[in-house]
Amino acid sequence: MKNNVLKLIEYLYYFSLAALFILYLFPGSLIGYLLYGDLGKQPNLVDNPIGTSINHLFCFMYLSVLAVICNLKQTQIFTNFYFIILISIFLEASHYIIPNRAFELYDLFANVAGVLMIFLLRKLIR
Repeated sequence: MKNNVLKLIEYLYYFSLAALFILYLFPGSLIGYLLYGDLGKQPNLVDNPIGTSINHLFCFMYLSVLAVICNLKQTQIFTNFYFIILISIFLEASHYIIPNRAFELYDLFANVAGVLMIFLLRKLIR
């Protein structure tokens, strides 16, 4: 049973990565279109002074938690964190060339901060 739950979490991790690529590389905000009928509007998950960058922080924290759970038995998890950080940089930089998208430095910082927060939390727990 335990292996089935870990396998399910691993599938959720890969599904989440695929969804992240689709949401990041689509020219416009798919979530904004589904919620507001506007490709140019991005929703805020939490009212805050930094705007939609908080969405990026939560998203990459979520992915990092899934990566940690998928690799509970392994002692070296650095490769997953490096992978997620590289993906976050690549995806945010891709907004330079995708129409109706804009590179945001705050979004990039939020992406990396989300990964680093989970990495440090994991270090503290161990």
